[in-house]
Amino acid sequence: MLDHTLALLSHLRSILVALGEAEQVPEESHELFLERFDELMLQLPVDPIESQYLGQDILCQVISRYPQIAHLVPRDLLWYFAGDCLHFMPDDEIDLYQALEDRRYEAEQNDEPFDWNQEKQLLALSNQDSKH
Repeated sequence: MLDHTLALLSHLRSILVALGEAEQVPEESHELFLERFDELMLQLPVDPIESQYLGQDILCQVISRYPQIAHLVPRDLLWYFAGDCLHFMPDDEIDLYQALEDRRYEAEQNDEPFDWNQEKQLLALSNQDSKH
């Protein structure tokens, strides 16, 4: 899960860099923000628990500072860092992620393999079916 989270953070960072290059944001504060973002990416593998608060803060700032890319923030990141990030997720999405967590826990208890992305797609599909 940590590798997945780091990959998503890296993707989000590339979007932020592109935003800066397109000069759509104040340059000085943007550079400082990217430095904090990099700090999170370095700290997360070393101390995932301590990084939670910084991650929440940074993701909430991405959404408030750069509303034009808020829809591009991977939902998995909002769920991973939780806390205030959950305010940006609708209830049905939170329910989906909670079901995913339950499935992951169950798989771990039974020493079964668990593929987060595959399970997420299956759950999303079954939720769509139940709405029709």
